[in-house]
Amino acid sequence: MYRIMIIEDDSAMANAMKKQIEAWGNQVMCVRDFQNVISAFTAYDPHLVLMDIMLPFFNGYHWCSEIRRISNVPVVFISSAADNMNIVMAMSMGGDDFIPKPVDLEVLTAKIQAVLRRAYDMAGKVPLLEYRGAILNLNSASLTYQGEQVELTKNEFRILQTLLENKGKVVSRDTLMTKLWQMDSYVEENTLTVNVARLRKKLENAGLANFITTRVGSGYIVL
Repeated sequence: MYRIMIIEDDSAMANAMKKQIEAWGNQVMCVRDFQNVISAFTAYDPHLVLMDIMLPFFNGYHWCSEIRRISNVPVVFISSAADNMNIVMAMSMGGDDFIPKPVDLEVLTAKIQAVLRRAYDMAGKVPLLEYRGAILNLNSASLTYQGEQVELTKNEFRILQTLLENKGKVVSRDTLMTKLWQMDSYVEENTLTVNVARLRKKLENAGLANFITTRVGSGYIVL
């Protein structure tokens, strides 16, 4: 079963595509908030995105570019503007295919199946962790916030990954030290303190103040 995200402001068309795709055993989510597409994307973590070009606030090219900053998930454009210029633009912006409107639902199904087969027979889905708009890519060990990449050391990445995997829960210092110790010969408690301090400074400089909270005597938490 695949998760498909539809970014289409024509609700009748979006619902028709949703019904067709679900009939083939997939899950579908239609975006309703066209100002916060990336938040919806990271929360739903789709295997494929169907993207209209003409959308409220920002067009499909913009959102495809934003998705490409954090993920290689397949993006299929759907548009009535099916001239050569728009098709070339869609592919240049990172699109994987283009379907002209009006959409033939059988063609839509065949295209989706072909793109999914190419993408997931050859490679796995990129895992992402998201919190407060910050997106941690587990494959590239990179953090992105508001379109900017934050450079992390390997220890900072492991600390942040552990905290995000347990967001809303206190993670003990011992747990974090064990996370680091799995890769290093030895980690002193002071090393953890220094790494957390450096990580906090980088997050603060990126605009993520108070991202990590200390619970005295317990450990750290992201809320």
